[in-house]
Amino acid sequence: MTARLPSLNGLRAFEAAARHLSFTLAAAELNVTQTAISHQIKRLEEELGLRLFVRKNRALALTPKAKAYLPGVRAAFNDLRLATDQLLRKDDDSVLTISTLASLAAKWLLPRLSTFQEAHPKIDVRITTSTSLVDFRSGDVAAAIRYGRGNWQGVKAQWLMADELFPVCSPALLNRRLRCPEDLAHQTLLHTSGGYDDDWRQWLTAAGLPTDISKQPSRTFDLIFMTVQAAIDGIGVAMGRTSYVQDDIAKGRLVVPFKIALPADAGFYLVSPEAIDDPPKLKLFRQWLLAAVQNKS
Repeated sequence: MTARLPSLNGLRAFEAAARHLSFTLAAAELNVTQTAISHQIKRLEEELGLRLFVRKNRALALTPKAKAYLPGVRAAFNDLRLATDQLLRKDDDSVLTISTLASLAAKWLLPRLSTFQEAHPKIDVRITTSTSLVDFRSGDVAAAIRYGRGNWQGVKAQWLMADELFPVCSPALLNRRLRCPEDLAHQTLLHTSGGYDDDWRQWLTAAGLPTDISKQPSRTFDLIFMTVQAAIDGIGVAMGRTSYVQDDIAKGRLVVPFKIALPADAGFYLVSPEAIDDPPKLKLFRQWLLAAVQNKS
C-alpha cells in the first residue's frame, strides 16, 4: 500500500521554518501568522508521528530525523517549481536548468550557488536532481553534473573534480572512542547504497585492516548526504568523500580521525550536448563552476 503524502501546507511550513530556523520568519515569507505556522507544523508532526523541531534556549533546532528529511522535501519543492516553470515559461531565455545528484546538490553545489547568482542576477538557475543520464533532446536541461569515468556516448564531458575516500566522524565520537584505525572494529559503520557499497572494503584494504570489519553491525542510507548527517549526529563513522564532507570538516561538524586516504576511481564531470555550442548562460555557468572547483572552497 502506498503511504499517504503529508499535507502540502505542512511541508511548506516545515521547509520555510527549517530554512530560517524561525516560525516568525517562515510566517512572514508565507504571508500567514506565526500561529498558523505552529499549527501546520504540529499537524505535520502528528501525520508523520515524530517531532521535527526542538527549542533550545529560545532558539529553534531541527531534530536528527528532521535534518535527514529536509533535503528531500527541499528537492521536491524545487522539482515542483521547475516543472511549473517549464509549463508556464518554456521559452524564457533567462532560465538555466542544471541536473545533478541530490547529495552533490545538497552538500556542495547549493551552498556555493549564491556566488553565481550574485554575479549573474539575470540568469535564473534551476537545479533538478536525478541519477539518470539526461535526454538533452527535450531541451529542458542545459547540462548535468554526473559521476563516472567520462566515457558517455553522444555528449561532451568536461572533467571537474575527483574525490578521496576517508573515514569521518563527529568530534565527540573521536574524543571518546577512536584512537587508531583498529578501533573501527568496535564502532557502528555508516554505509551508502547505490554505487558506494564497496567504499569501506576498499579503504580497509588500503589501511591493512580486515575487510570483515565492513560487515559488522552497521547502518545503511540511500543517499550520501544522509550518511554524512548521521556521522555529524554521532551515530557512527562514515566513509567520507571529499566533495560531500569538506564543508562540514571546515566548519568543525566532522573530523578526520586517520591520515589514510584512498583516491576514488572516478570523478565528477559537467556533461552537455555534444553537437550544440554552449549558449551564453551555460558558458558563464561552466566558467564559474570550474573556478569554484579550483578554489576548493
